[in-house]
Amino acid sequence: MKKLCYQTLEEMNYSGYLLKDAPERILQFGEGNFLRAFVDYFVDILNEKCGFNSKIVLVQPIEGGERIKEFINGQDGLYTLFLRGSENGQKVNDKRVISSVSRCLNPYSDYEKYMECAQNPELRYITCNTTEAGIRYDPSCRFEDKPAASYPGKLTQFLYARYRAFGNEKGKGFVILSCELIDDNGKELEKCVLQYADQWKLGEGFTRWIKEENIFCSTLVDRIVTGYPRNEAATICEELGYEDNVIDTGEVFGFWVIEGPQSLKEELPFEKAGLPVLITDNHKPYKQRKVRILNGAHTSMVLGAFLAGQDIVRGCMEDDVIRNFMNQAIYKEIIPTLTLPEEELTDFAKAVTDRFNNPFIDHALLSISLNSTSKWKARVMPSLKGYVEKYKKLPGCLTASLACYIAFYRGVRLDEKGFTGLRGEQEYPISDDRAVLEFYDAHKKDGAAALTKAVLSNKAFWGEDLTDIAGLENAVAKDLDIIEEKGTYELMKTAVK
Repeated sequence: MKKLCYQTLEEMNYSGYLLKDAPERILQFGEGNFLRAFVDYFVDILNEKCGFNSKIVLVQPIEGGERIKEFINGQDGLYTLFLRGSENGQKVNDKRVISSVSRCLNPYSDYEKYMECAQNPELRYITCNTTEAGIRYDPSCRFEDKPAASYPGKLTQFLYARYRAFGNEKGKGFVILSCELIDDNGKELEKCVLQYADQWKLGEGFTRWIKEENIFCSTLVDRIVTGYPRNEAATICEELGYEDNVIDTGEVFGFWVIEGPQSLKEELPFEKAGLPVLITDNHKPYKQRKVRILNGAHTSMVLGAFLAGQDIVRGCMEDDVIRNFMNQAIYKEIIPTLTLPEEELTDFAKAVTDRFNNPFIDHALLSISLNSTSKWKARVMPSLKGYVEKYKKLPGCLTASLACYIAFYRGVRLDEKGFTGLRGEQEYPISDDRAVLEFYDAHKKDGAAALTKAVLSNKAFWGEDLTDIAGLENAVAKDLDIIEEKGTYELMKTAVK
């Protein structure tokens, strides 16, 4: 079987959209599955729908990975993307050959080629997803390193080469779109770059150019990307008629919020292309919506659902009691605490149900349960407090979710491997910071009331004493009693009104 390349597709009389030649206008730090199923897909649609006429150079931000570079370059930058899931209750499986990528560079072995890109006058955009740990300032990085070890260090080296080539020419800076999953990702990246400019004594002119000629955009990204379908790859390639070593898969839903000037709407015509990309002066309400509704629904539901016998998210959606519990939490307890227009919030909530029903993803509840203490604090606690402030009473499902969290963490054995809980006679791992696990181990013999008081008053967990919220301690203790007598399923049933 021949590998995927333009010649292969021509032999197959491929009738889909392909862009063979275009200027390299985008530099992308990250060759992984997420950006290829998200940013590179959106650019491919822009090329087709709006004549954006842009190719993307992929840059590997960490050392190694020669094999993936060889696969991408050996396939002319082409790869097959499958977006799969559920829309309005209907199964969807869309296929597209992505042709927005020109090549892949490894700056550790292709440093000169990487730096040559800074000389390209048509280069305008930089995108990146270097994981949550990628945007960090490492003072051990040196300007003369080829390349600097940290991503912001590499970017500073690249920006300085750009400044040296075009420093006095307006419009030769970049629009930098940071996709890392940290707060204010673009602003944090800019801070790191400015720190390197100062540490390396690159001059006031360069610092001024960074600030005046470059736009560091904080963004919110939202799409589950499942990546290379290892178990299906051979069958898929047989059906495609060509060998594709970098097939990518993701869910149908996608949403990208870019915080930047309105002028970007002209440069980046996402709206004209009908893409789910929003350019706004404030991305935070949309991040709050995602964290509170999507992530909050997960965290408030999965621990109780697991103890009730479920193992994957889709199974929860097929159970009337658990689904109704989740829906009340979202529509009656979370949405009323948010600031965006109600129609936008309910539309997003409906999409969440489709996403949880995705027939192509077996999303394990135990994988979502990792570090649930910090997750409950970030994702659920603000909604509970907002509801109490607005209505002067406790939200039944969110309160019950706190009891389910405590019940899930009520383990039986702590050892060097971790903390172990019991679901019936089945053992399951409880994964969190060691200090959290040691706390629950120390309180594993407490009664419901004592345990509830200990957990809610633990300021190290919540940053405050939750027993100060009127009635919460008593309500959670009662819910924990119900769990111990009848189980989480019964509690989820009674919490819905």
